[in-house]
Parts: sequence; structure tokens; C-alpha cells
Amino acid sequence: MAERWLLIETFGGEGHEEPTVIGVGSSPKGMVPLKSVLGRGRYLDDVRALVARVVASEQPTETTSADGRRRMIGLPLVTFAGRVHGVYAWLGGLDEQPPPRDPAGAWYFNLTTDKIGGSDDLLDLYGVAPEDRRTQRATAEAFGRLVTNADESAALATIVRSKPGSEHQATWTVRRDDGELRAANFACRAVEEITAEGRREVVLRGITHDIGPAEATPSAPPPRPVVLAQQVLAAAREPGKHRAVVNLRNLTLLRWLDDPMPGVAWELDVERPPGLHPDDLAVAKELSQGLATSGRVESVLRLRSTTGDWMPVHVVANLMLLDQHTTAALVTLSNPATRTD
Repeated sequence: MAERWLLIETFGGEGHEEPTVIGVGSSPKGMVPLKSVLGRGRYLDDVRALVARVVASEQPTETTSADGRRRMIGLPLVTFAGRVHGVYAWLGGLDEQPPPRDPAGAWYFNLTTDKIGGSDDLLDLYGVAPEDRRTQRATAEAFGRLVTNADESAALATIVRSKPGSEHQATWTVRRDDGELRAANFACRAVEEITAEGRREVVLRGITHDIGPAEATPSAPPPRPVVLAQQVLAAAREPGKHRAVVNLRNLTLLRWLDDPMPGVAWELDVERPPGLHPDDLAVAKELSQGLATSGRVESVLRLRSTTGDWMPVHVVANLMLLDQHTTAALVTLSNPATRTD
């Protein structure tokens, strides 16, 4: 193995007990087995043991190979929730120093609770100031730093499907908080977790790997034309209207396509959590079901406002395809008092 850092995922999940490689140096890898990178040589078991030690201890680990000839270093990528999502591993000569490694950070999307979390490593990668750091956010907040690319539909479909075992990996452009554009490889897998109360939840465990300046790093080749991009172009932005993608399974916001609608609470806030008025929930479910037959529905619904009150919003929803098997709603929100249609 060349003396470059290996980025190894430890997402786990049923049938995925063996960690895989998602990066060698600055080159993303498609969740390939360790033996595909290391071969079946003498150090394969050493690296496996190193990864296991780092995951168990959740601490940086330095050791030597079983034959005493190689220096080994393992660094964990740990979420704020305390789970190791990956390990940076290096194997070199006893007197060698490891090369610089690319920034990488761990994160998770809880697809059941609509909450996400990251790690300090991830927030360092994004250039987030200490005073702006939070350990949990709402799912829709994750897309604020991502520059839309042709892979967006697949990423959103992975969130909507919420099926344990689903995997996704792609290179996106990230806009750091200081404005710098970076190329970042995202790798994730959906797994089932059981809470202390016995509740089953589906969680998307992931790692973001900074692989260089966006302008100098070739992006992932685009897939066939995506329906999301076509629908957005067909529904050009209008003043006073704000478009969003909504998960039809649980009526939660996936992402804003325009600037968020002023006054609507959509970021995670314990005192003013995003939500729909309880008396309007049945109406919203009827609208969701109606999309399957009509393709377009509209109504006025009361959404939580940033002051904690309920804010009437005119909603127009169109059915949209994220991929051949996954649908969502393209929702346009506006103030009922300023409607002109």
C-alpha cells in the first residue's frame, strides 16, 4: 500500500459488518473492500485490527504491525452523538511521518425524527464559526451549503426511501462559510437503529471528505437528465413565492429551492419547532394523497411561525419524481393576502 491515508467507513448495518474504503489520499473510492486496496498481503489483518481498536476506543491510536516493521496510525471520525462513522488509517515505515490528510467529518440524518447532526471535524470542513455551531439541526438545513448538481435527485430520493441498506456516494461542491468552494465526496448508508425505549429508527450514517478546490477537481460525471432539474426550470421563480421540496411520507421539508419564506419556522428550534397546525394535519394528508391522482393540489395551511404562532400560508403542490421509484412534492408557498392568481 502506498503511504497515503486510507479513509475507511464504519457505518455498519445488517450485512455490512466489514468496513470499506471510501478514499485513498484525495481520491474517492466506491466503498471497496480493504483487500482491494491492500491486497492479500501481510498487513491486511493489521489494518483491520487497527480499525477495530479505533472504533472500540473512539480515540486516536498508534501502534506497530504484527511483524514490528510498520508504524500504524488510526484516527476516528466521531459524530456529536458519539458514534464512530469512519477511521483515517495510515501505514508506513517506523521512522516515517504520515503525509497531510484531507479534512473529513462524520454526520447523520435521522430519517425517522427529521433531525441531523454532525461533528466538529465536519464543521471545521465547512468553516463554521464556533458561535454558530449546533449539535442538531433539521434535515432541510443540510442543503444550505451545497451547490446544486445533477445528482441532487438521487440524494433526495435516498432520504425519502428511508430503507435500511440504501447507499449513496457522490461528489458535490460545498460553499464554506467563508465563501470558498470545495469539492467534497459524500458517502452514506441507511441503517436501522433501536433506541433505548425500543423504538426503531432509520438513520443515514455518512462521511464528507474534502478532496480539493472545486475549480481544480473534476466533479462526478452527471447521470442521465434528472426530473428535478426539469421541473424546477418549468416552474420559474416568481416574486413573493418560495419553492420547496417536501417528503410526502412524513410531510417534512427536504430543502428550499429558493430563499426560505420569511416568517416560517423551518430550522430546528426547541422552543419553536417547525410544524403544521394539528387541526390542519388531516387536510395536509388529504392533499398528499390527492397528488397521486391529480398531480396538483392547493390549499391554505397554518405553519409554525418564527414567533411561535401559527401563520396561514397558501400552498400549491405538484407531484415530482426524484427517480423512477421515488416521488416528492414540489411545493410553492405564498402569503394568502398577496395572492394574484
